[in-house]
Amino acid sequence: MVGCGSNNKAESGSAGGETIKFASDASYAPMEYMDTDKIKGFDIDFIKAVMEEAGIGYTVTNTGWDTMLTSVKQGTEYQAGLSSVSITDERKETYDYSIPYFESTNMIMVKEGSDIKSALDLKDKKVAVQAATTADELMSGIMGVDNAKLKRFDSNAVALMELNKGGADAVVADIAIVNEYIKNNPKEKLTGIIDKENFGSEYYGILYPKGSKWKAKLDPAIKKIIENGKYAEIYKTWFGEEPDTQTLLKAE
Repeated sequence: MVGCGSNNKAESGSAGGETIKFASDASYAPMEYMDTDKIKGFDIDFIKAVMEEAGIGYTVTNTGWDTMLTSVKQGTEYQAGLSSVSITDERKETYDYSIPYFESTNMIMVKEGSDIKSALDLKDKKVAVQAATTADELMSGIMGVDNAKLKRFDSNAVALMELNKGGADAVVADIAIVNEYIKNNPKEKLTGIIDKENFGSEYYGILYPKGSKWKAKLDPAIKKIIENGKYAEIYKTWFGEEPDTQTLLKAE
């Protein structure tokens, strides 16, 4: 069973004694988020199923995004990162990844009545993103990396607040996060925009240091829970619909 203590951790032991320590940025509801002193979310239920299948003990600790990236690269205090981390060619130069476990895309969030209809409409707008994410990378390409109107924040939570207080015309973030925020804040009169032409599909993976032994240990367990229906069960709990597991398995 997963036990969540007062130290911002989710954890489980194993009979064999092996343990892997995951770092996370628990600010991506519904993927991973803090509920008082407990980490919850799709990723947390997903990794529980993976580690039970693999028979390996683990902890997940809320560290923040930048700390996660730095500590996983070093591979000493934390041996993996679990935080809706998109698999990109640039990151592959620094990290190893698990096989993909979640299909996503970036989404635009605006106030109802906005004249923004697509990603290209954001070119001359004030846009809030979380720094060092694929949203940042995409908008840097559209707006220019040094554009003062591209406002980078330490977390999506702060980026979302910037839109609410009028400091931004739009937020760009992962679709699951945008949809969850819109659902939970109906009084804010927000709407989400999908632009498949400019924001293609991307996949999340578990992040490892280069040369990590854990990829070979966990990839078979990830594949197994996707194939045996456990993954779909978790997915439906959080998103209320069936995942496209065939596309996910082909994305390896």
